[in-house]
Amino acid sequence: MKIANYRLYSIDTGRFALDGGAMFGVVPKKLWEKTNPADSSNRIPLALRSLLLESAEKLILIDTGIGTKFDEKYSQIYKIDFSDHSMDNSLNAYGFSRTDITDVIITHLHFDHAGGTTFINNGSLELTFPNAIHHIQEEQWDWALHPSQKDQASFMKNDFQLLEEKEKVKKLPGPMELFSGIELLVMYGHTQGMQLVKISDPDHTLLYCADLIPTTSHIPVPWVMAYDNNPLITMNEKSRLLPQAIKEEWILFYEHDPSLQASTVNITEKGYRMKDEVHL
Repeated sequence: MKIANYRLYSIDTGRFALDGGAMFGVVPKKLWEKTNPADSSNRIPLALRSLLLESAEKLILIDTGIGTKFDEKYSQIYKIDFSDHSMDNSLNAYGFSRTDITDVIITHLHFDHAGGTTFINNGSLELTFPNAIHHIQEEQWDWALHPSQKDQASFMKNDFQLLEEKEKVKKLPGPMELFSGIELLVMYGHTQGMQLVKISDPDHTLLYCADLIPTTSHIPVPWVMAYDNNPLITMNEKSRLLPQAIKEEWILFYEHDPSLQASTVNITEKGYRMKDEVHL
């Protein structure tokens, strides 16, 4: 798929699992398990899906996945699995390597979105994309350094502090056009200063939804996560964006949906729902 000056590639970096109740908040299990079957520990399978944008001048990666720094105990807790998908394998499949990446847009600094920003090499912490400038909202950076008690376990400083030491981070002041055809939308429901990435030209728009709408099951406005710091704000943000997405026929790209990369959306008598699947 090509939008504006960019060719788009879906980059599958692995799989993991989170508690189904936490992923769907107050939605009863009897409803969410119809499309998201849980294992014996009540965990549901989730993707770790990044997006790669290639232009003549840049190779831009959106989010870096969970990374490889977890020990065996936490790998089992989160059911982390790289047997079928990994960052390197997905990049290599399109003829790219980690050193080719010129820019990384990090939606937010939770470990499953920014954990792949660094890795351990012979006992030392290193940058996974050493030639890239990493773009993050300054509000989110500050929040990650001083999180609330509710979400402090989601931030791991060894995922991102090295960026500042290596002078490879650019902290952004708010919504903006980062590059031609790439707009950043700033959200506050899930975490302070999460940025969604909107790629558009006169004919097509794709929105990288991050954790505003992590899977197709989260399209309905009331289906929000217990992980959200401000679920009512999440609902308001979805209510604001979804009508525009329908009117302008946006493609929504899902970071965590285990089986589907992207889709369009529509409105039904039961509310907002997935319309047509889109494969990049």
